[in-house]
Amino acid sequence: MKNAKTGRPVRQKNHFTRRGVIKAGLGTAAMATLAATPLVGTALAAKGVEFRIGHAEAIGSPLTEAFEKWTNVLNEQSDGRIHALHFPAGQLGNYTQLIEGSRIGTIHATAGGPDTEEAVAPEIAAAGGAPGFIYANEEHVDRVLQGPLGEEISRIAREKTGVEFVAYGEVGFRHVLSKEPVTNLDELKGLKVRVPELKIWIDFWRKLGANPTPLPYGDQYSALSTGVISGLEADFFSIKGFQWYEQAKHLTLSYHWFLPKAIRVNGAWLDALPGDLQDLVRSSATQIFGEQRQANRDNAAAALDDLKAEGVAVHELSAEEKARWVQATDSLFEEFGQKSPETAAMIANIRALA
Repeated sequence: MKNAKTGRPVRQKNHFTRRGVIKAGLGTAAMATLAATPLVGTALAAKGVEFRIGHAEAIGSPLTEAFEKWTNVLNEQSDGRIHALHFPAGQLGNYTQLIEGSRIGTIHATAGGPDTEEAVAPEIAAAGGAPGFIYANEEHVDRVLQGPLGEEISRIAREKTGVEFVAYGEVGFRHVLSKEPVTNLDELKGLKVRVPELKIWIDFWRKLGANPTPLPYGDQYSALSTGVISGLEADFFSIKGFQWYEQAKHLTLSYHWFLPKAIRVNGAWLDALPGDLQDLVRSSATQIFGEQRQANRDNAAAALDDLKAEGVAVHELSAEEKARWVQATDSLFEEFGQKSPETAAMIANIRALA
């Protein structure tokens, strides 16, 4: 497309919204077909090697903005040899489908917590915040993931899943959003809280006395509105971006689970690139998602203020109450470590860096 006045090409952005896709005539079924389409035949596309990025993060969140920047950097700095396309907010499938797609190559990159690998590589899951309360603070997270241990985690992921963790982004600490106030374990008891479809998350919330309800990530708004769940747990940016606060007005600052988001690139796709493009993918991801982590931390307080402005009541746990939550789930470290000697060692190594 050219500018009518200058005659120069107009650069097209690769950021797609769900509304835009539907407006273009691609409904849910068409998007599902797109997500399931093998990409082997597109590797030598005329516009360069196709790099399809799909994830479930909210539009406007720091992580989505980082993916948009990465898309643009890869297109520009590869001189068109990489043709990156960015599909945020679950446009190419739900979270589980995106993780699986990155493994088999129906998409090339996504973001997901290392806890997703519970069944395949539980030692990686430990680095994803499993069990909860494993990370003391953000500095602890950095000591784990931005050092030798983080490199080891990526190596294990590549070996066991075929996906390389080229960088680590984050959404930060997670908190409880509920329809009724939750200020202690008694008020948490029986709460129908949405959890990911992973055993460790179910076990964690059962230890706290809640009623964990596994649901796909994209179903949370409707589940809150219909009463299927009466609460969920998430970071400030997701609560704001997906507007879950419209259905639940109480936010408990529990800091129970810090969720890093590994930037997952399909290993076979990466290996097929020339060496200089492999270096570009890795180095640009390291820089951009490093900036994203800082932006996430810098803007967390503002995101919380935005939620307060929307009428969300914020509740803080007392030190004594927080200790009760930690104690209630402490046995999960030993139980989860029994999955393998490597898992027990990883948990010990992570906790030693606190």
